[in-house]
Amino acid sequence: MKSVEATWQPYEEHGDLTTRSNLPDTVFAFPKQRKEPLTDAQHVRNAVARFDQILDVSDEDRALAFANIEKAAQYYDVNLSETSWQQLGVHPNPHRFEAAAKALETKREHGELGEADSKAASTRRRKRA
Repeated sequence: MKSVEATWQPYEEHGDLTTRSNLPDTVFAFPKQRKEPLTDAQHVRNAVARFDQILDVSDEDRALAFANIEKAAQYYDVNLSETSWQQLGVHPNPHRFEAAAKALETKREHGELGEADSKAASTRRRKRA
């Protein structure tokens, strides 16, 4: 696989708290999916820990995400022991999709599912069908 160039760029907004919606794509490990913001050292460590929990992404997306995590880790002085995205895993839980669907249904039953979440879930169901 060819080398992937990181797209991550530091982003620090001073003043009011930054919401996910106003962050640029270049701040995310997975920029196309806008998953795993890398805005500080804690978020970089979190992205590493949750890397294998991101669903519906290609190997190319994972390679880009790892390159972005590496660049952010260097910027925020976070030590990474991993040298490739394959060391972080892909989907260690073979029943991840079923578990995610069950969690979604539980949220729906308890009225915890927002309108945007509901639309996103129905879109994903249509793509898989």
